[in-house]
Amino acid sequence: MNHRWKLNNFYYGEGLDDTGVPTKLLTINCSVKMNIKNPATFFGIHVSSRSLNLFYSQIRVGSGQFMNYYQPKKSEKIISINVEGRKVPLYGVGEGLVMSNNNGSVPLKLEFEIRSQAYLVGPLVKTIHHRQVLCIMKIDSESNKVFDFKKDSCSYS
Repeated sequence: MNHRWKLNNFYYGEGLDDTGVPTKLLTINCSVKMNIKNPATFFGIHVSSRSLNLFYSQIRVGSGQFMNYYQPKKSEKIISINVEGRKVPLYGVGEGLVMSNNNGSVPLKLEFEIRSQAYLVGPLVKTIHHRQVLCIMKIDSESNKVFDFKKDSCSYS
């Protein structure tokens, strides 16, 4: 599984949360492209996922979802998922975004689970696989660019 990131919008500022409390707010909009392969020669798979969650510190600042689909045998598919968060209140953790020791970079973590299900012998034999994915990246808050995201930035379990 390969991943690519595109950051469309990253905005950090001050404002009010839904209850009127002044705090730091974060708005982010990015897209994740994944290349999913089914190397099986005899069966297709049903692919699904829970939501993709994007975290700053321990606060979820964005989420996204892709539609479940069927992937035929010996095939490869590139899917694109939009991950966004609008005016997410950061409360106390927002101060770390503007500190000079970050060099203008904002560390983010993307977590999600991919689930594949296949029927090997009709409905008699079914196999299900779950794969947890964790990707770490940094965003340059000045230029709205993703950097420090390489092939080994993601771990799978």
